[in-house]
Amino acid sequence: MRLFPSLLLVPALVAPVMGQTLADRLKDTHKAWDIALERGDSAAVRRSTEALLQREALGVGTSDYNEMRALVAVQDYAARACVLEGAWEDAIAHLQKAASAADENLKISEGTFGRIRKDHETKITEWRETITRQEQRLKEIEAQPGLTEEHMKLRGQIRGFLDEHKAAIAHSEWSLKEIDGLLAQLRKEQATYAASLAGWQGFLLREKQEMDQAGTPIAFVAEKLEQVKADDARPRFDRLAYARRLVRMDPENADCKRFVSGLMGVGEDADPPEPPAKKKAKAKKK
Repeated sequence: MRLFPSLLLVPALVAPVMGQTLADRLKDTHKAWDIALERGDSAAVRRSTEALLQREALGVGTSDYNEMRALVAVQDYAARACVLEGAWEDAIAHLQKAASAADENLKISEGTFGRIRKDHETKITEWRETITRQEQRLKEIEAQPGLTEEHMKLRGQIRGFLDEHKAAIAHSEWSLKEIDGLLAQLRKEQATYAASLAGWQGFLLREKQEMDQAGTPIAFVAEKLEQVKADDARPRFDRLAYARRLVRMDPENADCKRFVSGLMGVGEDADPPEPPAKKKAKAKKK
């Protein structure tokens, strides 16, 4: 369910933001979150992401597409941490917020960059028409049998004018490509999160149906635990997330707890070791 694309900026189209933004905080912390999730430390990532969202989410302006993308990414990390904890209902709540933010970001950005795109296209058309006229004028000057000093001065001015306008066209064409690339990324994010949300909602529905068929949570957990144990081709993240899910359903299942501890090695789920037995002091010889 992870989606963490690079945060693309469109130079000259976005005003700089002073101070540390949510995107800045994300860049500072996402590597640590990745390492913690790989290690299996879901609790630390959940605490960190949810605390960051509580502080920053309401302050994110919907007109700043880059901040909105950062908001979606932080919600994604929070959802992944909840999945790894086995708290899948909480994961879906975060995923719903991520999907909603991605959808809103796309709609607002399409409107904003649509207007900017139209402005660039209009300017490019105007500049090309102007260049055509000035190039014709330059040809007429250069066709003169003898160029006066005034003619040479005017020729230099026209050449400078043409260079400036060609450079402006090149910059606008580059900006159009950047806008198109950004909007394509936002559309992909919106579609990905919508599909992921639907997938998780359907998964939980099937889980409920299977539990009803099993009769009791204890029977369901016993059956699924054997499947998870046997499915050793799956990534450790998936097996650990599902095993922790089963522990939540049947907290008294010692076999499930041992399996989680085995996946973690020496970690948060492992039972503390027994303290070493104290040795009896030898009697001193007189």
